[in-house]
Amino acid sequence: MSYDFDLFVIGAGSGGIATARRAAEYGAKVGIAEFDRLGGTCVNRGCIPKKLMVYASHFPDQFEEAQGYGWSKVHSTLDWTTMITAVNQETERLNSIYQRMLDKSKVELFQGYAKFADSHTIDIGGRKVTAHKILIAVGAHPVKPDIPGIEHAITSDDIFHLKEQPKRIVILGGGYIGVEFACILNGLGSEVTVVIRRDQILRGFDAEIGSEIQQAMEKHGIRVLNNSRIIAIEKTSAGLNVTVQGESQTSIIADAVSLAATGRIPNIQNLGLENTGVAIENGAIAVDKYSLTTEDHIFAVGDCTNRMNLTPVAINEGRAFADTVFGGKSRIMSYENVPTAIFTTPEAATVGLSEAEARDKYGDAVKVYRSRFRPMYYTLPGRDEKTLMKLVVDQNTDKVLGAHMVGDHAAEIIQGIAIALKTGATKANFDATVGIHPSSAEEFVTMR
Repeated sequence: MSYDFDLFVIGAGSGGIATARRAAEYGAKVGIAEFDRLGGTCVNRGCIPKKLMVYASHFPDQFEEAQGYGWSKVHSTLDWTTMITAVNQETERLNSIYQRMLDKSKVELFQGYAKFADSHTIDIGGRKVTAHKILIAVGAHPVKPDIPGIEHAITSDDIFHLKEQPKRIVILGGGYIGVEFACILNGLGSEVTVVIRRDQILRGFDAEIGSEIQQAMEKHGIRVLNNSRIIAIEKTSAGLNVTVQGESQTSIIADAVSLAATGRIPNIQNLGLENTGVAIENGAIAVDKYSLTTEDHIFAVGDCTNRMNLTPVAINEGRAFADTVFGGKSRIMSYENVPTAIFTTPEAATVGLSEAEARDKYGDAVKVYRSRFRPMYYTLPGRDEKTLMKLVVDQNTDKVLGAHMVGDHAAEIIQGIAIALKTGATKANFDATVGIHPSSAEEFVTMR
């Protein structure tokens, strides 16, 4: 049977675009559909605009710290509109770059909402095309919980488009998205309250990372309400009246309520999957290690599969699929030792097993090395900021199972450490490595 395309990709986020371009490099005729802006969550509502706002949030501290080095006092105020406009202009610039990349790769873009008419046919706003192979890369979206007054709340996606800075904001959620935005808005001058259901933020990360960041957040003026939940939001003349239930019930007046703990779910509604043999498990598209669904020519990558929801993972999954199916280079995505960062203040990054995960797997053979210190940068400003570094080691093999850091430039440092873990480095390898002095990173090779 003849098809319009060798590959058709539904969703032009980071994973979809990377896959389309890689397949086209191998000579495949590729089409891609997107109803929104190119780049998906990462470029438009996630990694990129968020990191730009992180940078913006650091300037007040840097102005103050500069005085310790002899610089005169700086009086500066934030123009929220200027910052948000600049951030969104950058996402627009990246959109145009993605368009040029698709054009250069000769990938045909269909602007519109795509869904399956049958297992080989895609309907984009009434126009139907057929494809031999189809890749689903539609990502996920945040959901709102069933709370009275929830219509007055925003999601983390909406923060990038607020016309005015919320002077007072309540953030529901202690996951990485919630605490990142808490630190960003606190740094920009907002009064921030974080409401979490548990006794500590960042569940799923090494416990010391959560503890270290939560202490720093509270020291920097962020109010964290542990073991609490929002039970109602009411719009009043004074602002949003947020009722929080913890050990006792309390009310908080805020200008905005942001939902960051309610999770994200795959964008598979109205995708027409009922017209295919694609199976859904726990609300996500079921795939095997080759990203193949239960339909033998339909594949899926990224957040819609709910495996490991990180942009670089979606890109790698997609390229592995393209290499295997169109490049004749069979390979799969490895989910072992995938590094990740949390862009809080202070920043954190991690790779490998947490201490708890390592002890569950290796028991008493686990040995932990750690270092906690004040970086040199903060000595002259006289600030009590700490950096934490931690190595988790299997004493039986001397293999480093996990590396964790809280402190300035954690993501940049852990990226390099991740290469070592990926190649099976031992503690002896770390010990034999000469440190760069003076640097924070050298602590990773001097722990005893």
